[in-house]
Amino acid sequence: MENNDLKVSVVMPALNEENNISQALASTLAAFDEFKLDGEIVAINDGSTDKTPQVISKLMQQDKRIRLINHAKPCGIGASFWDGVDAASKDIVVMLPGDNENNPSEIFRYCGLLKHVDLVVPFIFNKQARSIFRNILSFLYRFIINTTFSVNFNYTNGTILYRRSALKELEYRSSGFFFQTDILIRTVKKGYLFAEVPYRLGLRKSGVSKAVSFPSFLKVVKGYLRLVKDQYFSKKDIRPGFSLDSATAKRYQQL
Repeated sequence: MENNDLKVSVVMPALNEENNISQALASTLAAFDEFKLDGEIVAINDGSTDKTPQVISKLMQQDKRIRLINHAKPCGIGASFWDGVDAASKDIVVMLPGDNENNPSEIFRYCGLLKHVDLVVPFIFNKQARSIFRNILSFLYRFIINTTFSVNFNYTNGTILYRRSALKELEYRSSGFFFQTDILIRTVKKGYLFAEVPYRLGLRKSGVSKAVSFPSFLKVVKGYLRLVKDQYFSKKDIRPGFSLDSATAKRYQQL
């Protein structure tokens, strides 16, 4: 499969992932080559206290498609993502965490859809890769989001492919674990076209996930309440209009 005209920036946040980051970077670079993508990786060392930044720096010397941004202290996955977006130079942006849980090929296979839509939203079809507890949490979370905002997503926290210009249109940036859902609701409510696709999740090889914790839960609640406020009261980011190079704008021009 060739996607020579598609340019992809991978934002890869990493917090204490010295045992996983090397393989995460290598598999992403290999997937660039597999799908003939003009790609780059913007790795974000989010205040790691282990050898994560050293591992990334060493690999940077071997492949110029890797860049590194260092945070002096942990800023959160959402803040890391937005720093990566600001540093990205390509048309398409996707976040692949440095824990090596995700197979880049699973999402890169859908890059061609960005010729027709502005977001490609994956949902996990091999739910057995996660614990029953995580699946129950995911179900409850999805039910609350879909009910609150009158949408019908299968999943909102995956490796979403974004057109970077659509991200630049947003006035508010969530910095916590809620940022993926926040972006998705805001862009879809603005009218951007999207496609949902099946995605196979891998198993984490080392370490533990930082997504399920009490501090993360509090940030999710805070982000959720802010989104409710903006969508139903202050009406932020739901004005009509799309970035001129978006697939959505081009589709409307054809009407």
